[in-house]
Amino acid sequence: MTDERGLKLVSGLVKWFDPTKGYGFILNEEGGADILLHANVLRNFGRSSVADQSRVTVWMQPTQRGLQATEVVSIEPPLSEGPPIADLDNGVIEHLEALPLRPARVKWFDKAKGFGFANIFGHPDDVFLHVEVLRHSGFADLAIGEAIGIRVVEGPRGLMAAQVTSWDRGAEKGASSLNAASLGDQVQDIKDFMAHVAE
Repeated sequence: MTDERGLKLVSGLVKWFDPTKGYGFILNEEGGADILLHANVLRNFGRSSVADQSRVTVWMQPTQRGLQATEVVSIEPPLSEGPPIADLDNGVIEHLEALPLRPARVKWFDKAKGFGFANIFGHPDDVFLHVEVLRHSGFADLAIGEAIGIRVVEGPRGLMAAQVTSWDRGAEKGASSLNAASLGDQVQDIKDFMAHVAE
């Protein structure tokens, strides 16, 4: 599909993306040259990174230096089977959409260590972020202070993210649910949900 600006809508798998370098490449499903994905284009979509093998749909234009993505339309996480980590059983994964999506900020994240923490907007408690949950959510890395949306469950060592989304999804779907209820009430709701999933 081509629009009036001469841009073409294409989909492909992320070959690699390096947030430090500020760019990566998408495999062109139509064959030919790979498509450059610049960090600024990804940031305009609300993300600072994307996991390798994620399926992305972008508006692309030919330039003197080759094909370049100008806008990200969608990102689908890499295909995988089962839960991202053992602390999340298949019941949680199957009912993930039933968990509230909360807006949060990354406190810190260390990709080399494989984990980090975030804070839900309006609540001081830390939420554990595991690198495999990120990968299953289509992210490769997170920056300190980055705004994200998270679905939270009670893990064996406390609150942990079961899914990570871009900020705009967390802000639009989660902010309305952050009323006067305390985080303790939200944790109890999660425990009730988890007990139901375990039945």
